[in-house]
Amino acid sequence: MADLAGKTLFITGASRGIGHAIGLRAARDGANIVIAAKTTEPHPKLPGTIFTAARDMEKAGGKALPVACDIRDEAQIAAAVDKAVDAFGGIDILVNNASAISLTGTLETPMKRYDLMNRINARGTYACSQACLPHLLKADNPHILTLASPINLNPKYFKGHLAYTIAKFGMSMCVIGLAAEFAEAGVAVNALWPRYPIATAALAMAPMFDAAACRRPEIMADAAHFILSRESRAVTGRFYLDETALAEAGVTDFAAYGGEPGRLPEEAVLPRQAGLD
Repeated sequence: MADLAGKTLFITGASRGIGHAIGLRAARDGANIVIAAKTTEPHPKLPGTIFTAARDMEKAGGKALPVACDIRDEAQIAAAVDKAVDAFGGIDILVNNASAISLTGTLETPMKRYDLMNRINARGTYACSQACLPHLLKADNPHILTLASPINLNPKYFKGHLAYTIAKFGMSMCVIGLAAEFAEAGVAVNALWPRYPIATAALAMAPMFDAAACRRPEIMADAAHFILSRESRAVTGRFYLDETALAEAGVTDFAAYGGEPGRLPEEAVLPRQAGLD
Protein backbone atom coordinates (compact mmCIF):
# COMPACT_ATOMS: atom_id res chain seq x y z
CA MET A 1 0.00 0.00 0.00
CA ALA A 2 1.22 3.51 -0.82
CA ASP A 3 1.83 5.83 2.07
CA LEU A 4 1.09 9.50 2.70
CA ALA A 5 4.65 10.71 3.27
CA GLY A 6 4.96 14.37 2.44
CA LYS A 7 1.24 14.80 1.78
CA THR A 8 -0.63 17.66 3.43
CA LEU A 9 -3.95 16.77 5.04
CA PHE A 10 -6.43 19.47 6.10
CA ILE A 11 -8.60 17.74 8.71
CA THR A 12 -11.58 19.45 10.31
CA GLY A 13 -12.33 18.52 13.90
CA ALA A 14 -8.98 16.77 14.35
CA SER A 15 -8.41 17.72 17.97
CA ARG A 16 -10.00 14.48 19.17
CA GLY A 17 -11.92 11.36 18.11
CA ILE A 18 -11.95 10.00 14.59
CA GLY A 19 -10.35 13.08 13.03
CA HIS A 20 -7.49 12.85 15.49
CA ALA A 21 -7.03 9.14 14.73
CA ILE A 22 -6.96 9.78 10.96
CA GLY A 23 -4.33 12.47 11.50
CA LEU A 24 -2.20 10.19 13.66
CA ARG A 25 -2.29 7.42 11.06
CA ALA A 26 -1.14 9.80 8.34
CA ALA A 27 1.49 11.32 10.63
CA ARG A 28 3.05 7.88 11.05
CA ASP A 29 3.84 8.03 7.33
CA GLY A 30 5.45 11.44 7.71
CA ALA A 31 2.51 13.50 6.46
CA ASN A 32 1.75 17.14 7.26
CA ILE A 33 -1.43 17.51 9.30
CA VAL A 34 -3.43 20.74 9.47
CA ILE A 35 -5.60 20.49 12.58
CA ALA A 36 -8.53 22.78 11.83
CA ALA A 37 -10.75 22.79 14.90
CA LYS A 38 -12.30 25.10 17.48
CA THR A 39 -10.83 23.79 20.73
CA THR A 40 -7.93 25.94 21.86
CA GLU A 41 -8.52 25.60 25.61
CA PRO A 42 -9.12 22.33 27.49
CA HIS A 43 -12.78 21.34 27.60
CA PRO A 44 -14.09 20.42 31.05
CA LYS A 45 -15.50 17.11 29.79
CA LEU A 46 -13.68 16.34 26.53
CA PRO A 47 -9.93 15.74 26.14
CA GLY A 48 -7.75 17.40 23.54
CA THR A 49 -7.08 20.77 21.96
CA ILE A 50 -5.58 21.71 18.60
CA PHE A 51 -2.26 22.10 20.39
CA THR A 52 -2.23 18.74 22.17
CA ALA A 53 -3.29 17.14 18.87
CA ALA A 54 -0.37 18.82 17.10
CA ARG A 55 2.04 17.42 19.65
CA ASP A 56 0.53 13.97 19.14
CA MET A 57 0.94 14.21 15.34
CA GLU A 58 4.55 15.32 15.61
CA LYS A 59 5.36 12.62 18.14
CA ALA A 60 3.94 10.09 15.66
CA GLY A 61 6.40 11.27 13.00
CA GLY A 62 4.54 13.95 11.06
CA LYS A 63 4.50 17.71 10.92
CA ALA A 64 1.53 19.55 12.38
CA LEU A 65 -0.11 22.94 12.11
CA PRO A 66 -2.77 23.71 14.72
CA VAL A 67 -5.24 26.27 13.38
CA ALA A 68 -8.20 27.58 15.34
CA CYS A 69 -11.09 27.37 12.91
CA ASP A 70 -14.85 27.41 13.26
CA ILE A 71 -16.09 25.95 9.97
CA ARG A 72 -19.36 27.85 10.31
CA ASP A 73 -17.37 30.95 9.35
CA GLU A 74 -16.03 31.01 5.79
CA ALA A 75 -13.55 33.78 6.68
CA GLN A 76 -11.98 31.50 9.29
CA ILE A 77 -11.88 28.65 6.78
CA ALA A 78 -10.16 30.85 4.20
CA ALA A 79 -7.61 31.99 6.78
CA ALA A 80 -6.93 28.39 7.84
CA VAL A 81 -6.44 27.31 4.24
CA ASP A 82 -4.04 30.20 3.63
CA LYS A 83 -2.02 29.23 6.72
CA ALA A 84 -1.87 25.62 5.53
CA VAL A 85 -0.61 26.63 2.09
CA ASP A 86 1.93 29.06 3.56
CA ALA A 87 3.25 26.36 5.90
CA PHE A 88 3.31 23.37 3.57
CA GLY A 89 3.08 24.72 0.03
CA GLY A 90 -0.34 23.31 -0.79
CA ILE A 91 -3.09 20.90 0.23
CA ASP A 92 -3.31 17.33 -1.05
CA ILE A 93 -6.17 15.96 1.02
CA LEU A 94 -9.24 17.37 2.74
CA VAL A 95 -10.95 15.30 5.42
CA ASN A 96 -14.40 16.65 6.30
CA ASN A 97 -14.68 15.15 9.75
CA ALA A 98 -16.22 17.91 11.87
CA SER A 99 -19.86 17.23 12.63
CA ALA A 100 -22.57 18.07 15.16
CA ILE A 101 -25.17 15.62 16.40
CA SER A 102 -28.42 15.80 18.34
CA LEU A 103 -30.58 12.69 18.23
CA THR A 104 -33.75 14.52 19.19
CA GLY A 105 -37.26 14.52 17.82
CA THR A 106 -38.83 17.43 16.02
CA LEU A 107 -40.58 18.86 19.09
CA GLU A 108 -37.41 18.52 21.17
CA THR A 109 -35.05 20.18 18.65
CA PRO A 110 -34.88 23.97 18.98
CA MET A 111 -34.11 25.80 15.77
CA LYS A 112 -30.81 26.93 17.27
CA ARG A 113 -29.75 23.27 17.38
CA TYR A 114 -31.13 22.64 13.88
CA ASP A 115 -29.10 25.56 12.55
CA LEU A 116 -25.97 24.44 14.39
CA MET A 117 -26.05 20.96 12.83
CA ASN A 118 -26.75 22.23 9.33
CA ARG A 119 -24.12 24.97 9.50
CA ILE A 120 -21.42 22.55 10.67
CA ASN A 121 -22.39 19.41 8.81
CA ALA A 122 -23.78 20.36 5.41
CA ARG A 123 -22.65 23.97 5.05
CA GLY A 124 -19.26 23.39 6.70
CA THR A 125 -18.48 20.47 4.42
CA TYR A 126 -19.45 22.50 1.36
CA ALA A 127 -17.48 25.55 2.50
CA CYS A 128 -14.31 23.63 3.37
CA SER A 129 -14.45 21.75 0.08
CA GLN A 130 -14.92 24.99 -1.83
CA ALA A 131 -11.98 26.63 -0.06
CA CYS A 132 -9.59 23.69 -0.50
CA LEU A 133 -10.46 22.78 -4.09
CA PRO A 134 -8.29 25.44 -5.80
CA HIS A 135 -5.30 23.85 -4.06
CA LEU A 136 -6.46 20.26 -4.50
CA LEU A 137 -6.71 20.87 -8.24
CA LYS A 138 -2.96 21.56 -8.24
CA ALA A 139 -2.07 18.44 -6.22
CA ASP A 140 -0.66 15.23 -7.68
CA ASN A 141 -3.17 12.84 -6.11
CA PRO A 142 -5.96 14.93 -4.58
CA HIS A 143 -8.64 13.52 -2.32
CA ILE A 144 -11.64 14.71 -0.38
CA LEU A 145 -12.90 12.26 2.23
CA THR A 146 -16.11 13.07 4.09
CA LEU A 147 -17.38 11.24 7.16
CA ALA A 148 -20.92 10.63 5.95
CA SER A 149 -23.28 7.75 5.29
CA PRO A 150 -24.91 6.74 2.01
CA ILE A 151 -28.31 8.31 1.45
CA ASN A 152 -31.22 6.00 2.13
CA LEU A 153 -34.81 7.26 2.09
CA ASN A 154 -36.18 4.57 4.38
CA PRO A 155 -38.27 6.54 6.94
CA LYS A 156 -36.59 4.78 9.85
CA TYR A 157 -33.46 6.84 9.22
CA PHE A 158 -35.46 10.05 9.65
CA LYS A 159 -37.87 9.14 12.45
CA GLY A 160 -36.85 10.50 15.82
CA HIS A 161 -33.91 12.61 14.64
CA LEU A 162 -35.05 14.36 11.47
CA ALA A 163 -32.88 17.47 11.93
CA TYR A 164 -29.71 15.41 12.33
CA THR A 165 -30.49 13.24 9.32
CA ILE A 166 -31.12 16.29 7.14
CA ALA A 167 -27.79 17.79 8.19
CA LYS A 168 -25.84 14.58 7.80
CA PHE A 169 -27.34 13.69 4.43
CA GLY A 170 -26.32 17.18 3.33
CA MET A 171 -22.74 16.00 3.75
CA SER A 172 -23.54 12.92 1.68
CA MET A 173 -25.00 15.07 -1.08
CA CYS A 174 -21.74 17.03 -1.17
CA VAL A 175 -19.91 13.77 -1.85
CA ILE A 176 -22.19 12.85 -4.74
CA GLY A 177 -22.13 16.30 -6.31
CA LEU A 178 -18.43 17.06 -5.90
CA ALA A 179 -17.41 13.61 -7.15
CA ALA A 180 -19.35 14.15 -10.36
CA GLU A 181 -18.25 17.76 -10.80
CA PHE A 182 -14.52 17.15 -10.33
CA ALA A 183 -14.08 13.63 -11.70
CA GLU A 184 -12.53 14.81 -14.96
CA ALA A 185 -10.10 16.98 -13.02
CA GLY A 186 -8.92 13.92 -11.10
CA VAL A 187 -10.08 14.89 -7.62
CA ALA A 188 -11.33 11.83 -5.75
CA VAL A 189 -14.33 12.55 -3.53
CA ASN A 190 -15.48 9.70 -1.32
CA ALA A 191 -17.30 9.04 1.94
CA LEU A 192 -16.46 6.85 4.90
CA TRP A 193 -18.85 5.59 7.56
CA PRO A 194 -18.49 3.07 10.39
CA ARG A 195 -20.40 -0.17 10.31
CA TYR A 196 -20.67 -0.08 14.10
CA PRO A 197 -20.46 2.81 16.61
CA ILE A 198 -16.99 4.17 17.32
CA ALA A 199 -15.87 4.74 20.90
CA THR A 200 -14.97 8.41 21.16
CA ALA A 201 -14.87 10.73 24.15
CA ALA A 202 -17.97 12.53 22.90
CA LEU A 203 -19.94 9.30 22.55
CA ALA A 204 -18.85 8.21 26.01
CA MET A 205 -20.82 11.15 27.41
CA ALA A 206 -24.05 9.87 25.87
CA PRO A 207 -26.63 8.01 27.96
CA MET A 208 -26.51 4.22 27.72
CA PHE A 209 -22.96 4.28 26.32
CA ASP A 210 -21.66 0.74 26.01
CA ALA A 211 -17.96 0.54 25.21
CA ALA A 212 -18.24 -3.17 24.44
CA ALA A 213 -20.66 -2.32 21.63
CA CYS A 214 -18.19 0.05 19.99
CA ARG A 215 -15.01 -0.21 17.99
CA ARG A 216 -11.93 1.96 18.43
CA PRO A 217 -11.32 4.98 16.15
CA GLU A 218 -8.31 3.25 14.63
CA ILE A 219 -10.58 1.22 12.35
CA MET A 220 -11.75 4.43 10.71
CA ALA A 221 -8.19 5.76 10.56
CA ASP A 222 -6.87 2.64 8.83
CA ALA A 223 -9.80 2.64 6.41
CA ALA A 224 -9.23 6.33 5.62
CA HIS A 225 -5.53 5.68 5.07
CA PHE A 226 -6.34 2.99 2.50
CA ILE A 227 -8.76 5.25 0.60
CA LEU A 228 -6.49 8.29 0.66
CA SER A 229 -3.50 6.29 -0.54
CA ARG A 230 -5.28 5.16 -3.72
CA GLU A 231 -4.93 6.71 -7.15
CA SER A 232 -7.47 9.51 -7.16
CA ARG A 233 -8.64 8.88 -10.72
CA ALA A 234 -9.29 5.24 -9.92
CA VAL A 235 -11.83 5.68 -7.16
CA THR A 236 -14.35 8.47 -6.63
CA GLY A 237 -17.99 8.86 -5.67
CA ARG A 238 -17.94 5.83 -3.38
CA PHE A 239 -19.56 5.44 0.02
CA TYR A 240 -17.26 3.15 1.98
CA LEU A 241 -17.89 1.36 5.22
CA ASP A 242 -14.78 1.01 7.34
CA GLU A 243 -15.01 -2.76 6.95
CA THR A 244 -15.45 -2.71 3.17
CA ALA A 245 -12.50 -0.38 2.69
CA LEU A 246 -10.28 -2.57 4.86
CA ALA A 247 -11.50 -5.72 3.11
CA GLU A 248 -10.31 -4.21 -0.18
CA ALA A 249 -6.97 -3.65 1.55
CA GLY A 250 -6.83 -7.33 2.44
CA VAL A 251 -7.93 -7.13 6.09
CA THR A 252 -10.22 -9.98 7.13
CA ASP A 253 -9.97 -9.94 10.94
CA PHE A 254 -11.42 -6.90 12.70
CA ALA A 255 -11.06 -8.19 16.27
CA ALA A 256 -8.11 -5.89 16.97
CA TYR A 257 -10.42 -2.89 16.66
CA GLY A 258 -12.55 -3.92 19.63
CA GLY A 259 -16.26 -4.53 20.00
CA GLU A 260 -17.37 -7.75 21.60
CA PRO A 261 -19.13 -10.25 19.34
CA GLY A 262 -22.81 -10.26 20.20
CA ARG A 263 -22.68 -6.75 21.63
CA LEU A 264 -22.25 -4.91 18.34
CA PRO A 265 -25.63 -3.47 17.32
CA GLU A 266 -27.56 -4.61 14.28
CA GLU A 267 -28.96 -1.15 13.58
CA ALA A 268 -27.30 2.20 13.01
CA VAL A 269 -28.67 5.73 13.32
CA LEU A 270 -27.91 6.26 9.63
CA PRO A 271 -27.68 3.57 6.94
CA ARG A 272 -24.60 1.42 6.79
CA GLN A 273 -24.77 0.78 3.10
CA ALA A 274 -26.72 1.77 0.03
CA GLY A 275 -29.87 -0.26 -0.49
CA LEU A 276 -30.14 -1.39 3.12
CA ASP A 277 -33.74 -2.64 3.44
